[in-house]
Amino acid sequence: MDPLLLAAIVGILTTLVLFSGIPVGIGLLMIGLGFIVVFDGVDALPLVPEILFSKLESFEVLAIPMFILMGAVVASSRAGGDLYSVLDRWLTRVPGGLVISNLGACAIFSALSGSSPATCAAIGKMGIPAMRERGFPDTVAAGSIAAGGTLGILIPPSVTMIVYGISTDTSIGRLFLAGLLPGLMLTALFMAWSLYSTWRQDGTGGALASVKYSWKEKFEILPRVLPFLAIIAAVLFALYGGVATPSETAGVGALFCLVTAIVVYRMWQPGKLWNIMRDTTRESVMILLIIGAAGLFSYMLSSLFITQSIAQWISAMDVNRWVLMGFINIFLLISGFFLPPVAVILMSAPILLPVIINAGFDPYWFAVILTINMEIGLITPPVGLNLYVINGIAPDIRLQTILRGAMPYVLCMVVAILILCFVPEIATWLPDTVMGGAR
Repeated sequence: MDPLLLAAIVGILTTLVLFSGIPVGIGLLMIGLGFIVVFDGVDALPLVPEILFSKLESFEVLAIPMFILMGAVVASSRAGGDLYSVLDRWLTRVPGGLVISNLGACAIFSALSGSSPATCAAIGKMGIPAMRERGFPDTVAAGSIAAGGTLGILIPPSVTMIVYGISTDTSIGRLFLAGLLPGLMLTALFMAWSLYSTWRQDGTGGALASVKYSWKEKFEILPRVLPFLAIIAAVLFALYGGVATPSETAGVGALFCLVTAIVVYRMWQPGKLWNIMRDTTRESVMILLIIGAAGLFSYMLSSLFITQSIAQWISAMDVNRWVLMGFINIFLLISGFFLPPVAVILMSAPILLPVIINAGFDPYWFAVILTINMEIGLITPPVGLNLYVINGIAPDIRLQTILRGAMPYVLCMVVAILILCFVPEIATWLPDTVMGGAR
């Protein structure tokens, strides 16, 4: 059978299976196993366990549960609320300071958790009621938190960047460096829009009240937040200074976060620690299952020459490389509407990476572009995970209202992609400077 025709059949069946509601990892496992048996026979089954675990035996995989544990510890404590309160108290005089405080808290919390849903939940529980209380419209209150939560998969340490590195055999440290400046740029774009929208609201009579805090109130909460900020600084120094590998850094960071939460927030009760370990195990197993299943799925595609045929077909297309990149962005955007970021990365990155490199694009720059596309998918239907997290926090705010509030931030992400296309050095300069040009 022609590999391209076979690719179309695989694509259609995969779409149907994943749309059926079956968990992504199980769905990929079913498709991969099914096509292997059909074309290679049952004699190929003994290879399946080896293929599954070959993706999980890398030492770099250890960084995933460790960073998830780090985020679970922070999300289970009051660190998110305290972080939000600090920024609120120090930025209260800035126009739109409360919205900017929420976005800043999302950016910093993302560096601690690496998870978009955790960021939304932790900051949203404090930020949304406070913004509504001070007269901000529901669209601004909910939309800004939903968008700010997406920063969790771009600002390092990012679990999705780790997954990209594992699936493409690229340097995770370099990927973290590549995502740092674009993450800060995207945060700045979000804040700029917030300033403009708040100014416009005030200009039309919006009652956006501010609260005055004394110097004592501004300083009294800092001791509870500074240890976590110190952990972020230490993690970034260890990662970017070449002191430790991402897995080692994740392990030490998770331990320090756990000790800090126990000391600062008195979280020594066995029940609370059990909940942290349970949530960490649940999310880690889900991601590791997807990684293992995607390894089997990728092996199936390669053994049937589907991956090679698609890459050759795309490379043979006589189109400008930026037109090609435009089509790839559309594909990623549509995929992100329906599938979680980890699944999209594991399914598409191994196929697209040879095409990207042959077209002259930097693979680390492309990782940032891919991640921003996945961020858009987090706040757009039908999946739009962050929309449902916000709706769970504030059930009286309709999903349509949250989506309407998040749409300007989607445009900010599109602008960020365009800026990165014109100035790719925003993503490539830092890794090349810190780690050199060799990749």
